[in-house]
Amino acid sequence: MFTTIKNLGVAFILLASLLASRKWLQFKTIQKQDWLSLLLIGVIGGSIPFYLFFTGLSTTPAITGAVIQKTLVVWVALLAVPFLKERLSVKAIVAVIALFLANGLVGGFRGFKFSSGEFLILLSTLFWASETILVKKILPRIDPQIAATARMSIGGLTLLIISLITRPEPLSRLAILNPTQLAWVGLTTGLLFAYVTSWYQALKHASAITVTAILVASTIVTNLLSAIFITHSLNASVIIQSLIIITSLLVITKLSTNSLDRSSSPNL
Repeated sequence: MFTTIKNLGVAFILLASLLASRKWLQFKTIQKQDWLSLLLIGVIGGSIPFYLFFTGLSTTPAITGAVIQKTLVVWVALLAVPFLKERLSVKAIVAVIALFLANGLVGGFRGFKFSSGEFLILLSTLFWASETILVKKILPRIDPQIAATARMSIGGLTLLIISLITRPEPLSRLAILNPTQLAWVGLTTGLLFAYVTSWYQALKHASAITVTAILVASTIVTNLLSAIFITHSLNASVIIQSLIIITSLLVITKLSTNSLDRSSSPNL
Protein backbone atom coordinates (compact mmCIF):
# COMPACT_ATOMS: atom_id res chain seq x y z
CA MET A 1 0.00 0.00 0.00
CA PHE A 2 2.79 2.39 0.95
CA THR A 3 4.68 1.84 -2.31
CA THR A 4 1.53 2.15 -4.42
CA ILE A 5 0.41 5.41 -2.79
CA LYS A 6 3.88 6.92 -3.07
CA ASN A 7 4.36 6.04 -6.74
CA LEU A 8 0.87 7.17 -7.74
CA GLY A 9 1.50 10.43 -5.88
CA VAL A 10 4.63 11.04 -7.95
CA ALA A 11 2.69 10.16 -11.12
CA PHE A 12 0.04 12.79 -10.32
CA ILE A 13 2.72 15.45 -9.69
CA LEU A 14 4.46 14.61 -12.98
CA LEU A 15 1.19 14.64 -14.91
CA ALA A 16 0.26 18.01 -13.41
CA SER A 17 3.66 19.47 -14.36
CA LEU A 18 3.26 18.12 -17.90
CA LEU A 19 -0.12 19.79 -18.26
CA ALA A 20 1.22 23.05 -16.85
CA SER A 21 4.19 23.12 -19.23
CA ARG A 22 2.16 21.87 -22.22
CA LYS A 23 4.78 19.20 -22.85
CA TRP A 24 1.91 16.73 -23.04
CA LEU A 25 1.51 17.83 -26.67
CA GLN A 26 4.69 15.87 -27.42
CA PHE A 27 2.76 12.65 -26.80
CA LYS A 28 1.23 13.12 -30.26
CA THR A 29 4.62 12.74 -31.93
CA ILE A 30 5.77 9.61 -30.10
CA GLN A 31 6.40 6.71 -32.47
CA LYS A 32 4.86 3.26 -32.01
CA GLN A 33 8.12 1.57 -31.00
CA ASP A 34 8.76 4.27 -28.41
CA TRP A 35 5.32 3.69 -26.87
CA LEU A 36 6.37 0.08 -26.37
CA SER A 37 9.60 1.25 -24.72
CA LEU A 38 7.66 3.55 -22.39
CA LEU A 39 5.38 0.66 -21.45
CA LEU A 40 8.40 -1.51 -20.67
CA ILE A 41 9.95 1.28 -18.60
CA GLY A 42 6.75 1.51 -16.55
CA VAL A 43 6.72 -2.24 -15.92
CA ILE A 44 10.42 -3.04 -15.40
CA GLY A 45 11.28 0.29 -13.77
CA GLY A 46 8.19 1.71 -12.12
CA SER A 47 6.33 -1.31 -10.78
CA ILE A 48 7.88 -4.80 -10.52
CA PRO A 49 11.20 -3.70 -8.93
CA PHE A 50 9.40 -1.47 -6.42
CA TYR A 51 7.21 -4.39 -5.39
CA LEU A 52 10.26 -6.66 -5.10
CA PHE A 53 12.41 -4.09 -3.30
CA PHE A 54 9.94 -3.09 -0.59
CA THR A 55 8.79 -6.68 -0.10
CA GLY A 56 12.41 -7.66 0.44
CA LEU A 57 13.09 -4.63 2.60
CA SER A 58 10.26 -5.60 4.96
CA THR A 59 12.37 -8.59 6.10
CA THR A 60 15.87 -7.17 5.53
CA PRO A 61 17.81 -4.49 7.47
CA ALA A 62 17.72 -1.12 5.70
CA ILE A 63 21.52 -0.93 5.58
CA THR A 64 21.75 -4.34 3.88
CA GLY A 65 19.12 -3.28 1.36
CA ALA A 66 21.06 -0.09 0.63
CA VAL A 67 24.30 -2.01 0.07
CA ILE A 68 22.61 -4.40 -2.39
CA GLN A 69 20.83 -1.60 -4.24
CA LYS A 70 24.07 0.34 -4.67
CA THR A 71 25.52 -2.55 -6.70
CA LEU A 72 23.43 -0.98 -9.46
CA VAL A 73 26.57 0.68 -10.83
CA VAL A 74 28.17 -2.74 -11.43
CA TRP A 75 25.19 -4.16 -13.33
CA VAL A 76 24.76 -0.99 -15.37
CA ALA A 77 28.46 -1.02 -16.26
CA LEU A 78 28.18 -4.64 -17.44
CA LEU A 79 25.14 -3.79 -19.60
CA ALA A 80 26.23 -0.36 -20.86
CA VAL A 81 29.30 -1.64 -22.66
CA PRO A 82 27.52 -4.06 -25.06
CA PHE A 83 24.13 -2.29 -25.35
CA LEU A 84 25.08 1.41 -25.19
CA LYS A 85 28.62 1.07 -26.54
CA GLU A 86 29.95 2.99 -23.55
CA ARG A 87 33.65 2.55 -22.92
CA LEU A 88 35.31 1.34 -19.74
CA SER A 89 39.01 2.03 -19.42
CA VAL A 90 41.16 0.20 -16.91
CA LYS A 91 40.98 3.23 -14.61
CA ALA A 92 37.19 3.28 -14.87
CA ILE A 93 36.97 -0.45 -14.12
CA VAL A 94 39.16 -0.01 -11.05
CA ALA A 95 37.01 2.93 -9.91
CA VAL A 96 33.78 0.94 -10.34
CA ILE A 97 35.24 -1.99 -8.40
CA ALA A 98 36.40 0.40 -5.67
CA LEU A 99 32.87 1.83 -5.44
CA PHE A 100 31.46 -1.68 -5.14
CA LEU A 101 33.91 -2.68 -2.39
CA ALA A 102 33.59 0.60 -0.50
CA ASN A 103 29.84 0.24 -0.47
CA GLY A 104 30.23 -2.80 1.79
CA LEU A 105 31.99 -0.73 4.46
CA VAL A 106 28.82 1.16 5.37
CA GLY A 107 28.47 1.70 9.09
CA GLY A 108 26.27 -0.89 10.79
CA PHE A 109 26.49 -3.40 7.92
CA ARG A 110 27.05 -6.91 9.28
CA GLY A 111 27.29 -8.89 6.05
CA PHE A 112 24.81 -10.82 3.94
CA LYS A 113 22.60 -13.62 5.19
CA PHE A 114 21.59 -14.71 1.66
CA SER A 115 17.93 -14.56 2.67
CA SER A 116 14.90 -14.41 0.40
CA GLY A 117 14.55 -10.71 1.22
CA GLU A 118 18.09 -9.99 0.03
CA PHE A 119 17.43 -11.96 -3.16
CA LEU A 120 14.30 -9.88 -3.87
CA ILE A 121 16.26 -6.65 -3.43
CA LEU A 122 19.00 -7.92 -5.75
CA LEU A 123 16.39 -8.90 -8.33
CA SER A 124 14.83 -5.44 -8.13
CA THR A 125 18.28 -3.90 -8.66
CA LEU A 126 18.74 -5.97 -11.82
CA PHE A 127 15.38 -4.69 -13.09
CA TRP A 128 16.45 -1.09 -12.44
CA ALA A 129 19.75 -1.71 -14.24
CA SER A 130 17.82 -2.93 -17.31
CA GLU A 131 15.53 0.11 -17.06
CA THR A 132 18.56 2.45 -17.02
CA ILE A 133 19.82 1.00 -20.31
CA LEU A 134 16.39 1.24 -21.94
CA VAL A 135 15.84 4.82 -20.76
CA LYS A 136 19.25 5.88 -22.00
CA LYS A 137 18.46 4.49 -25.47
CA ILE A 138 15.15 6.37 -25.89
CA LEU A 139 16.06 9.72 -24.30
CA PRO A 140 17.50 11.10 -27.56
CA ARG A 141 13.93 10.90 -28.93
CA ILE A 142 11.76 11.30 -25.80
CA ASP A 143 11.75 14.19 -23.33
CA PRO A 144 12.99 13.05 -19.89
CA GLN A 145 9.88 14.44 -18.19
CA ILE A 146 7.61 12.42 -20.47
CA ALA A 147 9.66 9.27 -19.89
CA ALA A 148 9.54 9.81 -16.12
CA THR A 149 5.78 10.39 -16.25
CA ALA A 150 5.25 7.18 -18.20
CA ARG A 151 7.43 5.29 -15.73
CA MET A 152 5.56 6.40 -12.64
CA SER A 153 2.04 6.41 -14.17
CA ILE A 154 2.22 2.97 -15.76
CA GLY A 155 4.19 1.67 -12.79
CA GLY A 156 1.76 3.10 -10.24
CA LEU A 157 -1.27 1.64 -12.00
CA THR A 158 0.49 -1.74 -12.26
CA LEU A 159 1.25 -1.66 -8.53
CA LEU A 160 -2.37 -0.81 -7.82
CA ILE A 161 -3.52 -3.83 -9.83
CA ILE A 162 -1.01 -6.03 -7.99
CA SER A 163 -2.28 -4.70 -4.66
CA LEU A 164 -5.92 -5.35 -5.56
CA ILE A 165 -5.13 -8.90 -6.64
CA THR A 166 -2.76 -9.95 -3.87
CA ARG A 167 -3.83 -8.03 -0.78
CA PRO A 168 -6.88 -5.84 -1.35
CA GLU A 169 -7.66 -5.32 2.33
CA PRO A 170 -4.80 -2.84 3.06
CA LEU A 171 -6.25 -0.39 0.51
CA SER A 172 -9.24 0.10 2.78
CA ARG A 173 -6.87 1.61 5.35
CA LEU A 174 -6.24 4.67 3.19
CA ALA A 175 -9.16 6.45 4.85
CA ILE A 176 -7.75 5.95 8.33
CA LEU A 177 -4.13 6.99 7.86
CA ASN A 178 -3.04 9.16 10.79
CA PRO A 179 -1.17 12.48 10.36
CA THR A 180 2.23 10.88 11.05
CA GLN A 181 1.68 8.26 8.34
CA LEU A 182 0.47 10.91 5.90
CA ALA A 183 3.56 13.00 6.65
CA TRP A 184 5.89 10.09 5.85
CA VAL A 185 3.97 9.36 2.64
CA GLY A 186 4.25 13.02 1.65
CA LEU A 187 7.96 13.22 2.44
CA THR A 188 8.89 10.04 0.55
CA THR A 189 6.69 11.04 -2.38
CA GLY A 190 8.54 14.34 -2.64
CA LEU A 191 11.92 12.63 -2.43
CA LEU A 192 10.96 10.07 -5.09
CA PHE A 193 9.69 12.85 -7.39
CA ALA A 194 12.99 14.73 -7.04
CA TYR A 195 14.96 11.53 -7.58
CA VAL A 196 13.14 10.36 -10.72
CA THR A 197 13.13 13.74 -12.45
CA SER A 198 16.78 14.54 -11.72
CA TRP A 199 17.88 10.97 -12.56
CA TYR A 200 16.20 10.99 -15.99
CA GLN A 201 17.55 14.47 -16.76
CA ALA A 202 21.04 13.29 -15.79
CA LEU A 203 20.78 10.22 -18.03
CA LYS A 204 20.05 12.50 -20.98
CA HIS A 205 23.29 14.45 -20.52
CA ALA A 206 25.76 11.91 -19.08
CA SER A 207 26.72 8.29 -19.56
CA ALA A 208 24.71 5.63 -17.76
CA ILE A 209 27.80 4.44 -15.89
CA THR A 210 28.59 7.94 -14.65
CA VAL A 211 25.04 8.63 -13.47
CA THR A 212 24.67 5.36 -11.58
CA ALA A 213 28.16 5.76 -10.10
CA ILE A 214 27.17 9.13 -8.65
CA LEU A 215 24.14 7.47 -7.04
CA VAL A 216 26.56 5.49 -4.87
CA ALA A 217 27.48 8.77 -3.18
CA SER A 218 24.21 8.48 -1.28
CA THR A 219 25.98 5.81 0.78
CA ILE A 220 27.85 8.70 2.42
CA VAL A 221 24.48 10.01 3.61
CA THR A 222 23.65 6.52 4.86
CA ASN A 223 26.94 6.58 6.75
CA LEU A 224 26.08 9.80 8.50
CA LEU A 225 22.55 8.68 9.38
CA SER A 226 23.89 5.34 10.60
CA ALA A 227 26.49 7.07 12.75
CA ILE A 228 23.81 9.28 14.29
CA PHE A 229 21.00 6.78 14.83
CA ILE A 230 22.56 3.28 14.87
CA THR A 231 26.25 3.10 15.75
CA HIS A 232 26.40 6.51 17.47
CA SER A 233 29.98 6.91 16.31
CA LEU A 234 31.90 7.94 13.22
CA ASN A 235 34.68 5.36 13.01
CA ALA A 236 37.70 5.11 10.74
CA SER A 237 36.07 2.62 8.32
CA VAL A 238 33.25 5.07 7.59
CA ILE A 239 35.73 7.85 6.88
CA ILE A 240 37.85 5.57 4.66
CA GLN A 241 34.77 4.41 2.77
CA SER A 242 33.64 7.97 2.13
CA LEU A 243 37.09 8.93 0.82
CA ILE A 244 37.16 5.89 -1.50
CA ILE A 245 33.70 6.74 -2.85
CA ILE A 246 34.56 10.41 -3.45
CA THR A 247 37.89 9.55 -5.12
CA SER A 248 36.29 6.89 -7.35
CA LEU A 249 33.53 9.29 -8.39
CA LEU A 250 36.06 11.97 -9.28
CA VAL A 251 37.93 9.47 -11.45
CA ILE A 252 34.78 8.25 -13.21
CA THR A 253 33.37 11.73 -13.87
CA LYS A 254 36.77 12.96 -15.10
CA LEU A 255 37.09 10.02 -17.50
CA SER A 256 33.50 10.56 -18.67
CA THR A 257 34.13 14.26 -19.31
CA ASN A 258 37.28 13.51 -21.30
CA SER A 259 35.38 10.91 -23.34
CA LEU A 260 32.62 13.39 -24.16
CA ASP A 261 35.18 16.03 -25.14
CA ARG A 262 36.88 13.60 -27.54
CA SER A 263 33.60 12.43 -29.07
CA SER A 264 32.49 16.03 -29.72
CA SER A 265 35.81 17.07 -31.26
CA PRO A 266 35.50 17.92 -35.00
CA ASN A 267 38.91 16.33 -35.61
CA LEU A 268 37.70 12.82 -34.66
